[in-house]
Amino acid sequence: MAKSSNIQCDQETGDMPNHLFKNAEFSKEMKKTHTILAPEIFPIHMELIKQVFAAYGYNIEILKCTGKKVIDTGLKYLHNDMCYPAICASGQQLYALTSGMYDPKQCALIQFQTGGGCRASNYIWLLRKALHNMGMDYVPVISLSFSNVEKSSGFVITPMMIVKGMISVIYGDMLMLLRNQIRPYEANKGETEALVDKWISVLASQLGQGKGLTPVSVKKNLRAIAEDFRKIKRSGVKKTKVGIVGEIYVKYSPFGNNGLEAFLDSQDCEYMVPGVLGFFQFMFDNSITDYKLYGGRKADLIKAKIGLNVIGYFEKMMRNILLDYPEFTAPALFSRIMELGEKVIGKGVRMGEGWLLPAEIAELIENGYNNVICAQPFGCLPNHIVGKGVIRVLRELYPNANICPVDYDSGASKVNQENRIKLMLAVAKENEI
Repeated sequence: MAKSSNIQCDQETGDMPNHLFKNAEFSKEMKKTHTILAPEIFPIHMELIKQVFAAYGYNIEILKCTGKKVIDTGLKYLHNDMCYPAICASGQQLYALTSGMYDPKQCALIQFQTGGGCRASNYIWLLRKALHNMGMDYVPVISLSFSNVEKSSGFVITPMMIVKGMISVIYGDMLMLLRNQIRPYEANKGETEALVDKWISVLASQLGQGKGLTPVSVKKNLRAIAEDFRKIKRSGVKKTKVGIVGEIYVKYSPFGNNGLEAFLDSQDCEYMVPGVLGFFQFMFDNSITDYKLYGGRKADLIKAKIGLNVIGYFEKMMRNILLDYPEFTAPALFSRIMELGEKVIGKGVRMGEGWLLPAEIAELIENGYNNVICAQPFGCLPNHIVGKGVIRVLRELYPNANICPVDYDSGASKVNQENRIKLMLAVAKENEI
């Protein structure tokens, strides 16, 4: 149950007094003294992204704590009707502050926000309310968002930082893509993960020194990664191909999806998870769509187009390298993803994962991953619309589609989730898809 509060609402408006939850701002001085605690969302990518921040003087710690104790902490200090990603991600941060591993007075929290129209846009205020109830108003909460939800004087994101961050995402996508395609077939167990760890170390070192960021060096690194994974000896055992889509947190976070990838490994599956880069392209494209449909500032339109062009340049580079290796499945360009999405639902539908989610399902099916798990938090309205709500249309377009929505929640049974997936896999084997 949510922790009760003695705070009184405004009698006329019913609003909470904002000053009670306006905790300390992350100042310029704190940049040198504070550790910024971040929830783990993309396990591979975030180890690289934090090195970009480190090069600019920010000490970011990616939290690895998981389990019931973390969920219970999230439920204790956040509203128990809040969405599951908030319980998990914010629970990691609040647990870390109370674990004794960190000095709360030398810590700040960071939340990654899209600024969309769902509960996720309230994470910042939920954290501040929780910190107030914990007697920790002095802990700053930083917002990292494309939508300028909030700004901090001591935490400044420059255009060059964004470019470097996107390059680190390219590296992360390459490692994730090849790991997922090679690991199920590796002849020597553990070889793939060891190679991933090696490259994370190499790339993290480069990024921390401001290296590996020019087009020439990015191309060289991507080529070397592909060559290394190509050398891993593989068996010819046939595996069931499964795609994973869904709400961005439970889609990528093993904590959020109850170890979905490990479970699929145990079921003799090869799984494909669309890259993180596509979500950032989706966010930039949304700004362009908003301008066309509703108007707005031309400056925002220009920034979005520049962002898409920069990302598109490196995206095409990665795809062209992968096309040189026929043993790998190369992801489609974002332009193709948009085409696939428009066959299912309009581009104006952009809450949550919006039109991107059905577009990714379509791409997975076209790449031979006809069995698709749609991982979503229980009660996540956007994902019920663009997830469950588009299955009929997708099955009409792709008769072999075997789509399985799976809800994740603090009260959901892992056994029930896995049984649903087993049923999907049984159908796959029966139909040999």
